[in-house]
Amino acid sequence: MKDSVNQPILLVEGLGKTVANHANHKQVLAEDALIILHDIDLCIQRGDSVAIVGPSGSGKSTLLGLIAGLDVPTCGTIHLDGKNILQLNEDERAALRGEKIGFVFQSFQLLPSFTALENVMLPLELQENNTTYAQARQQAEELLARVGLSEREHHYPGQLSGGEQQRVAIARAFVSKPSLLFADEPTGNLDTHTGQQVIDFMFELNREQGTTLVLVTHDHVLANRCARVLELQDGQFCTTAKTAKAEQG
Repeated sequence: MKDSVNQPILLVEGLGKTVANHANHKQVLAEDALIILHDIDLCIQRGDSVAIVGPSGSGKSTLLGLIAGLDVPTCGTIHLDGKNILQLNEDERAALRGEKIGFVFQSFQLLPSFTALENVMLPLELQENNTTYAQARQQAEELLARVGLSEREHHYPGQLSGGEQQRVAIARAFVSKPSLLFADEPTGNLDTHTGQQVIDFMFELNREQGTTLVLVTHDHVLANRCARVLELQDGQFCTTAKTAKAEQG
């Protein structure tokens, strides 16, 4: 059996997504159907960092949802850490996401009635890995300290700035040490200075934990921090904007 360490963390082949046509949509039309994504191939190695860029309506967020197992494609295959996620049922896909994937969203998606600490603890409490409350709390406290929010851990999202909420979201995404992190416009609601801080935190934690990053973004600063930049146009990948950069000593 092939060693999973040598397998790509994500392998996508012939991926397509077609939905019923809606008038005045900018996407490509095929008779009575709307082609959102067409013939997408993507191979991402462990520890890689990939930015997916493109104009609004090009299919970026749809692609992210498909490869994360949040939606089902019309055609194609998706292998996540060696498993064909399209052969899994909804509960099995959810379990795989909980084990392997972290998410960072533009809108933060923090639970408003939970403190920063409780929001970060939540993924650990939902996992079936025998993590105790004390262990989950300690890991959450350590990661909040890592992103500079120790003094804010008992504050609720409504008491935090946008940058602080996004750092809580990043801590929550990394607390379970996911193999793969998906981020959809993680700096979209932030000012330039705060956005740069969030980018720095994300890549610092990426280097420390070895988590693979797949980022959807309009932020050129964020995209250029990634080893690869892939551009979507009308549901298909264009020529790679930037290939893997050489490691700096």
